[in-house]
Amino acid sequence: MGATAAVALPAMASLTACAETKAAAAPADTTRVAQPTAPVLSARQKADAMDAMHEKGVKAFPAKTAGKGNQLLAPRLEKGVKVYELTAEEIQWEVEPGRTVKAWAYNGQVPGPQIRVREGDRVRVKLINKLSQSTAIHFHGLELPNDMDGVPFITQPPVKPGESWTYEFTVPNAGSHMYHSHHNAATQVGNGLLGAFIVAPKRPLPAHRADLDYVMVLNDGSHGYTLNGKGFPATEPLVCKQGQTVRIRFMNEGMLIHPMHLHGMHMTVIAKDRWDQPAPWKCDTLNIAPGERWDVIVKATNPGTWAFHCHILPHAESEHGMFGMVTALVVQKVGVA
Repeated sequence: MGATAAVALPAMASLTACAETKAAAAPADTTRVAQPTAPVLSARQKADAMDAMHEKGVKAFPAKTAGKGNQLLAPRLEKGVKVYELTAEEIQWEVEPGRTVKAWAYNGQVPGPQIRVREGDRVRVKLINKLSQSTAIHFHGLELPNDMDGVPFITQPPVKPGESWTYEFTVPNAGSHMYHSHHNAATQVGNGLLGAFIVAPKRPLPAHRADLDYVMVLNDGSHGYTLNGKGFPATEPLVCKQGQTVRIRFMNEGMLIHPMHLHGMHMTVIAKDRWDQPAPWKCDTLNIAPGERWDVIVKATNPGTWAFHCHILPHAESEHGMFGMVTALVVQKVGVA
């Protein structure tokens, strides 16, 4: 065994020496690739660059995009019954200029078509499902018979792909209501299966009279922060004449709260979840929680273009400019187009 060790050690030493010789023979690479140096911007240059992004977005407002949601749907009359058809299907939807997303929509629009009826009307709504999964419609806020409530496995079976389902009822209560999917709802409503269902009262209150009546549906699903299916600068401004009264119906179809803030004028709150407020009250910022509907009146006394936005600021603005839940109330001076 001693002989074996005596033979092995010189061999290992020889290999080590060989390796060291090769390492020493290899020339050292001292070449370095010069890296480009980014220009150092002054504070003024940085400010100018950020300001340019903000200005670009504001000047683009209201930006044109393909598709418009929340359009009034006219009924078909059948023996005194107002008949509406809602087809649920996947579409491509342009949320902002150049940003197109997959949406699940009623009648090819996000939000779905606006339905307006009167208290006591007989209404029939036919749902046609062209989606790749089952769905249903819940009429949020309407106090309907149980079998018309639209909740799969509680009040009805799910409406399978390729099938249809008909809801029929006498409209029981006036106010600002919503309709939306109640099946896999976080995905389906978040992708656009929602709409406004407005019921006019038989005896409207004189204090609720308005020259203009706007619906503003808030959402924060897969399309981002949107007002009526669009993000700034593609949101639609509310336009009125100085001296007019504007009613705004806020509806939160999202999963987050959104305190909506109006610049320049206050809002008078007249109803919540369709219930008239016994003592209307004033504010300039109104917190809209998921599922809530708030109705306000604005007396358009102050001319100008007034910012109108969610005051959770990451829902409305970044260093790149305004986005998402931003629009404007434009009060035009009388005699000015």
